[in-house]
Amino acid sequence: MLSDTLHANGIDIAYDTFGDRTDPAVVLVMGLATQRLAWADDFCEELAAAGRFVVRFDNRDVGESTHLHEQGSPSLFDILRRRPAYRIDDMADDVVGLIDRLDLGPVHLVGVSMGGFIAQMVAIRNPECIGTLTLIMTSTGSRFVGYADPRVALHLARRRPAANRDVAVEDSIATYRLIGSPGFPFDEVRLGEVAGASYDRSYDPAGYRRQLAAVVAQPDRTAKLRRLEVPTLVMHGLDDPLVSPTGGLAIARAIPGSRFVGFSGMGHDLPRPLWPVIVDEIVQITSTPSAPIERASRSA
Repeated sequence: MLSDTLHANGIDIAYDTFGDRTDPAVVLVMGLATQRLAWADDFCEELAAAGRFVVRFDNRDVGESTHLHEQGSPSLFDILRRRPAYRIDDMADDVVGLIDRLDLGPVHLVGVSMGGFIAQMVAIRNPECIGTLTLIMTSTGSRFVGYADPRVALHLARRRPAANRDVAVEDSIATYRLIGSPGFPFDEVRLGEVAGASYDRSYDPAGYRRQLAAVVAQPDRTAKLRRLEVPTLVMHGLDDPLVSPTGGLAIARAIPGSRFVGFSGMGHDLPRPLWPVIVDEIVQITSTPSAPIERASRSA
């Protein structure tokens, strides 16, 4: 793994790379308030071993990338009235800047949750940057699909800034107990390690709220997705309580020729037992971007 920082779209973006730069590039985009560490080293190394040049990075306002402190912390009123400091479009421009500065050419873009919102906007606004699109546990932006279980929404609404590192780790573990995969073992040790390392790098509750405001303000992309001409794979946990499977299914219905893969027992995380399957799916779509794609569902 190699780590570095570059300047693009007016911000500094911290990133890591895995594998041989001459291999096809796979850029991984993480979700809300989640650092690039959540793309586990082992997961990235599996992709690299399969012949992919893997890039993971911190979105703005998390980790070691630029935090827009000067924008302040949006109030609940600002969030509900859809008055964000920046938009998902701006975060998509960050990704385009990263791709351009690294001189990667068309990449295979993989987005999880909010990262899927960002990846969709990259494909819509800059299709020349995309070879294939993989969207995991995400949605179209429509208020009528991908909705959260009310218990989960209430838990997230009640979250407050942690007083210290231990509390931050406990809060993260508690959240994943609620949104994680009921059909797979709960990996508390790894989740605690990621949460602790993330706290040590940068703990920024205001940054979380700025990202959340951008998510709430996003538009419904359905009509624009229908005009996409990019090979697309949609993967979703069939037991996801944060972004219901209706979100992934709506994407698959909207993007022509896309393929939907549903995993029974998977919630709103990437359970380790599914990594080989998820890696295999990504390798397949990035190997044959021009091949006909059929809809399917998969259980695990």
